[in-house]
Amino acid sequence: MSIETKTPSDQKDRASKGSLDRALDGVAGLCVGVAGVMLVVLIVTFGWLVFGRYVLNDTPTWVEQTSLVLVVYITCLGAAAGVRYRSHLNIDFVRESFPPLLRGLMHHISDLFVLVFGGFMAVQGWQLVMSNTQRAIPMIGLPESYRAAPLVICGVLIALFAAVDILQRLMPRSTERT
Repeated sequence: MSIETKTPSDQKDRASKGSLDRALDGVAGLCVGVAGVMLVVLIVTFGWLVFGRYVLNDTPTWVEQTSLVLVVYITCLGAAAGVRYRSHLNIDFVRESFPPLLRGLMHHISDLFVLVFGGFMAVQGWQLVMSNTQRAIPMIGLPESYRAAPLVICGVLIALFAAVDILQRLMPRSTERT
């Protein structure tokens, strides 16, 4: 079991591949940046909760629901970026024990599973978004759709990142454009 991460050579390979890779890396970087800002907002809201409860003796009731919404966004954006950066958790000792041809096939199959999962997440998330436009999140008044929207965003990005990985693995390096 291992966690794959980008090494400096992987980053150089991606930079030399072309504008599509740079754009997708930019999207993944944006996901990480937005998730980071949301994490700071989450910490500040919990700070306000503690301050309100113990100093002002007036607990802000909106913090819990706001935090739940933020956690969903942070998790989904981080998961999508993890697929792009290949930093997600995977079990590779079985795959690595096979010959190179089977190993490559197993990479394609796992990417295909990720692509299907991302598509399923996007479709089901969209159904949740559309079916919850009239229900409000308690204490903050936003539609419940805001809580389901990250599933759509994450699903689309996961499917896109997995599809590009499959296509890049199938394309010979000599025909790739910059």
